[in-house]
Order: sequence, then C-alpha cells, then structure tokens
Amino acid sequence: MRAALGRVGAGLRAQRASQPAPRPRCGGTGPAPAPRCWSCGSALPGDEGLPRFCPGCRALQPPGPRPDLFRLMACDRSFRVDAQQLQRRFRSLQRAVHPDRFGQRPPEEQYYSEQHSSLINKAYQTLLNPLSRGIYLLELHGMEPAQETDCDADSMFLMEIMEINEKLAESKSDGILEEIDTLIKVKQEELTREVAAAFERGSCSCEACGCHTNLF
Repeated sequence: MRAALGRVGAGLRAQRASQPAPRPRCGGTGPAPAPRCWSCGSALPGDEGLPRFCPGCRALQPPGPRPDLFRLMACDRSFRVDAQQLQRRFRSLQRAVHPDRFGQRPPEEQYYSEQHSSLINKAYQTLLNPLSRGIYLLELHGMEPAQETDCDADSMFLMEIMEINEKLAESKSDGILEEIDTLIKVKQEELTREVAAAFERGSCSCEACGCHTNLF
C-alpha cells in the first residue's frame, strides 16, 4: 500500500483602448451551438457529463467525452469523500440508466445506457479507493504519477514487507493471520490520513510519499 501511495508523491514531484478592436474578417469563433437530442432534435439542458434525458422525448443521451467523475458522483473535488454518500449516488444513477431498463428502447439508447453504466461503475470504483482517487485528483491538475517499482521503495518499508511475508509463510495460526490483517489495515489508514492531509495543505511532506513538495 505504501509503495502504491508513493506513486502519488512521485506525481507531485513531476510538476506545476478607446476604440473597439476590429472584427475578424473571417474565421471568427462564436459560441458553440446548443446540444440537440439525437432522437428528436430538441435542445438539451446544459448538464454535460451527467446522465441526460431529452426534455422532449425522454431519450437517454450519450455521456460526455471527458466527464468529471467527482461531479458525476455529486462529490466535492477533494481527497476526502463520504463513502456512504458515494454509494447512495452510485445506486441512484444505476437505477436511472442500467441497461435492464432499456431492453425495449432503440438500439442507440441501449448502447448509451451501457456506456453510462460502465462510466458510473468506473467513477464509483475510482473515487471509493484512496489510491485511485488520489491519482485521479493529480491527473485533474495536470500531473501524471510516475510508475515506481519495488526498487524505488525505501529499505524500511521493504523490511516490513519481508517480515510480514515470513510470518505468512511460517504461521499456521488464525490468530497470527488476523493480527497481520489488522496491522495492514491500521497502516493503510495511517498512510491514507497522511495523504489526505497533504492534499488539504496543498503540499506533501509525509511518510507515504517520501517527498517534500507543493501539490497544486
């Protein structure tokens, strides 16, 4: 877990007139045309990236090209998320767009429901897991975490892993296995808190990342 969270830290290091003007004679760009329903041509509301239904014919529209997963799941763009709220949003969205609801609809709409369902699953899993959530936050800010290997981990961490592996190989006791499981969960929670605090400070200086740098 620590080596994986270290990718987040690696990503952090990677960064961070009195007269009006004449109008262009050609090639000027105006506002983008309002999106239209693929089925009936009605104008669509402006919630791009969220599951949209046509106000005229109620047809499900395709998902946007690069939706914000935090916005899709009705979460603040933050490392800290409310897991129960995230789960409620996930279930609500899936009830609305699950492919089972569109079995009798046109093929286009069936396809769009599959796309939405897949996207919602991806958003839920990304934001639920602390590591993938942190990496996604960095990507939203234009950072790409470096891919690290075990060779990049510090020696203390590698020793901890070796000791756990030895205990797992030698132990036949359920009590020892439960002790190791508890130890790993406690360590994971500790590192997750450190990364959460780093995102909130806007700078990282924690054991999980092994770095001292500004975030955004």
